[in-house]
Amino acid sequence: MVRSHGGDVSGASAIRVADLLDRQSLRRAVEGVDAVCHLAGLTRARESFANPIRYFEVNTAGTIALLDAMNRAGVHQIVFASTGAIYGSPDRQPMTEDLPSAPPHPYASSKLAAELAIEAQCGTGDLAAVVVRLLNVAGGDDGDPTRLVPRILAAITNNSDFAVNGNGTAVRDYLHIADAADAFAASVDHLPAAGQVATYNVGSGSGSSVAEVIAAAERVTGQHVSVVRRPAAAEPQVLISDPSRAIVELEWEPRRSSIDTIVGDAWAAMPAAQ
Repeated sequence: MVRSHGGDVSGASAIRVADLLDRQSLRRAVEGVDAVCHLAGLTRARESFANPIRYFEVNTAGTIALLDAMNRAGVHQIVFASTGAIYGSPDRQPMTEDLPSAPPHPYASSKLAAELAIEAQCGTGDLAAVVVRLLNVAGGDDGDPTRLVPRILAAITNNSDFAVNGNGTAVRDYLHIADAADAFAASVDHLPAAGQVATYNVGSGSGSSVAEVIAAAERVTGQHVSVVRRPAAAEPQVLISDPSRAIVELEWEPRRSSIDTIVGDAWAAMPAAQ
């Protein structure tokens, strides 16, 4: 997403297609814009273990290529979509921006490396950046069938079993995709001065367990989720983001991130629900 010199975020009539790994197309895409929202990348943590080089190629090298294209085009503002997974699984919850980095998989490492490249470019004085660390974006039309909410709803529409590791008490922070979009718009409006980078956790600030998400799906759809139990997995029990800094400094708020709203909007977007 780019913002033109006129100040408006470009719509469908101004779409420019580019590839993070194609430097020439990147340069054409960013010419004549004021700011770039960089949301492109690979995002599957488990997949990154099997193909770490690909994740660094796209998420890290692709970001570097974009920074180079922006620099050559005289574009000096960026909002970058990163991940709260960079913190790993700290004991302190909710997670704040002052926690040390402890990326638990190549996906998080590739995003951290991209953050460091952005920070280094800001150090030249030629770039202003906002880094948005997201956790579990959900709701609406989700094209990733590996995520929890689409998997639960797919089990309902396919009349199939839904596998749960252990007792389903693992808690995660779910953020409505519309709230995430609002956070990026707010970040463009609150970019720091040239040479500076601001980092924000963007999440709902509350958590829902797997069992609670299943219960929400049953409430929203009026249908039963057939659960089968698998052995407990080695995973963090609680991961929740603290969005307090973003709420204050970006003048943003997660208004649509109740779990019922997230699941309801995801259900409404599924063709089988129509």
